[in-house]
Amino acid sequence: MTVLRARAADAPQLSALAFRSKAMWGYGARFIHACRGELHVGAATLGARDRRCLVARHGGSIRGFCMLVRETAHRWELDALFVSPEAIRHGIGRALMRAACQRVARDGARELLIQSDPHAEGFYRKLGAAAVGRRASDSIPGRHLPLLRLRLRARSAQRRRINVRSE
Repeated sequence: MTVLRARAADAPQLSALAFRSKAMWGYGARFIHACRGELHVGAATLGARDRRCLVARHGGSIRGFCMLVRETAHRWELDALFVSPEAIRHGIGRALMRAACQRVARDGARELLIQSDPHAEGFYRKLGAAAVGRRASDSIPGRHLPLLRLRLRARSAQRRRINVRSE
């Protein structure tokens, strides 16, 4: 598996993957429709200066991706992390998180904020993220999502902090 920066041509595949991944958690069609703005990945978004999108490829296909947004010089936010349903529990999420942390640490980040889907909160906590509150959903009025913070170490320590292993 390789983790590389996304290309504009990847946008349709990333959107489709995000919709499939979100639906895997049992959310209904009405919920998914309400989230369509957040789940859609546009080609222009992939080239934005304050964003980074990384894709995990294996066997020629995209198995997962993450989107990062610069908040400040020292803080980035994980805007999205989706893994193809058939690839869940194969280390792809961990590989994406490790690559994301390494990338933003290299750009000077000291922390990564994560607005998590409730189903994914345990995954981020296992990687060392700590709860810092809740944030209102952009898509569903009245819904609040876990907000976590992952403190980043120096670039040389990132590899040890988030260990990638196949499961």
